[in-house]
This record gives sequence, structure tokens and C-alpha cells, in this order.
Amino acid sequence: MKNVVKLNHFYHPEELMEALEKFVENNNKRYHESLKNLPPADVYFGRSEQILEKRKQIKSDAIRKRKQLYFQ
Repeated sequence: MKNVVKLNHFYHPEELMEALEKFVENNNKRYHESLKNLPPADVYFGRSEQILEKRKQIKSDAIRKRKQLYFQ
């Protein structure tokens, strides 16, 4: 956020508002390590449990397939 507000020069308030909206939108889509690598929007809207469950299923499927390939 510092880079958006402090380092860039804005000549109209609308430019600043657009830059801040873009920053917030990008931040809501970005994965956060402190949120178990989920975007804040997914955590806020309660989608985190189903996403984590799907990741767990994908991981177990991948491990099972690797074991099958190894033992062939």
C-alpha cells in the first residue's frame, strides 16, 4: 500500500481512488500464507473449508497415483 499512496504521484483524487480500488481488488485475490494460502475473499465468504478439503483430496489422489506408478 505504501507504494500506491506514498511513491506514486496522483494529480486528481479519482486517480488515487482507482489505484486504491485496484490494490484492494488485487489483495483480495492474492494468496496469503497466514490464511493457509487462501485469498482473503474466500476466507471472508466461508469458502475456506471446502477449498482446503478439495486440496487435501487432490494431494491424497496424487500420492496414491505416485505409489501405484512406483510399485509397477
